[in-house]
Amino acid sequence: MTRAFLSDAAEKIRSELSRTEQAAVETVRRALEDDPQQGRSLPDADPYSESYIVELLPEQTGGRGISVVYRHSQDLDAVLVLWLIAGP
Repeated sequence: MTRAFLSDAAEKIRSELSRTEQAAVETVRRALEDDPQQGRSLPDADPYSESYIVELLPEQTGGRGISVVYRHSQDLDAVLVLWLIAGP
């Protein structure tokens, strides 16, 4: 099972989200442990990892739209959520 972690920057943003938005982000984080390649692929300069984005609609978060940007390392069998981008 892949482990999924939040970066310090993502953790800070998560703490500023509403409860329902936090729950939606946590659902994505847990889902990444089962399937780390579920997002839309992003360009990545690191040959040892792949970057992705999962976009949550306001209907899914109970608030704002949120983009979850993360990097997956197959060698480490880990996911690092780099950023949480919350819409207006």
